[in-house]
Amino acid sequence: MTDKTYAITGVSNGIGKELSKLLKLKGHRVLGFDIAKPTQDVDQFIALDLSRPSSIVDACAQVSDGLDGICNSAGLPPRDGLEEQILAVNYFGTRQFTNELQAKLKDGASVVNMASRAGHGWPNGIEQVKRLSKMSGTSNVQKFIAEEEITPVRAYDLSKEAIILWTMASSENYLNRGMRINSISPGAVNTQILDDFQAAFGDRMTKNVERAGRSGTADEIAQLAMFLLSPESGWIKGTDISIDGGMSAFATSDRLELSDLL
Repeated sequence: MTDKTYAITGVSNGIGKELSKLLKLKGHRVLGFDIAKPTQDVDQFIALDLSRPSSIVDACAQVSDGLDGICNSAGLPPRDGLEEQILAVNYFGTRQFTNELQAKLKDGASVVNMASRAGHGWPNGIEQVKRLSKMSGTSNVQKFIAEEEITPVRAYDLSKEAIILWTMASSENYLNRGMRINSISPGAVNTQILDDFQAAFGDRMTKNVERAGRSGTADEIAQLAMFLLSPESGWIKGTDISIDGGMSAFATSDRLELSDLL
């Protein structure tokens, strides 16, 4: 994996920041997108507000053809009063950004979407995700939030469920051009927004971290994202990969009472 060009959102902090560092160390070219300008070196910084469709169009217009991959790392945590912005950034904006850039991807390119363990409830949320995906315009989204009683936590969970399902739904279309799309679902990660998740999920998150032994690091998630961007992961297509220190395994074992197998 040498001398390639990648578009990374959320490069000013957290996982996106670590991923851009790793790619640069490997000699790749990084186009960094964020609201705030990053402190680390990127080859080109393009200001982007994923909550504004016009900002997405303007940002993507500054990108030349020949992208080897995209990592959609930018996202908002579950904060009170941000329901609309969470859905806009984490799902609608991410989807629009990727679709705008799809024509600029090389054949064989890879797209990596940052989902979350919080999106693993998608089997029970499929119908709501379908209703969400049909929304267009701010007023419709506001109405959706009111009618379906969407809390900040539900907005976050729903946005990540939507990312996982959209990734699955898109995979065959990407294959037609020899490209791939996958998603990553981290558990608790020690970034600047970890406190937001602690406040939102409370004891449940605390217990998960205790069972896993620690929270994850941004570098650990970025390493997986870099692998999924690389040709070495070429047979991984249309899937969601958990990286959570065992948290998903614990939850599944508890639900299915798998301790009986020990």
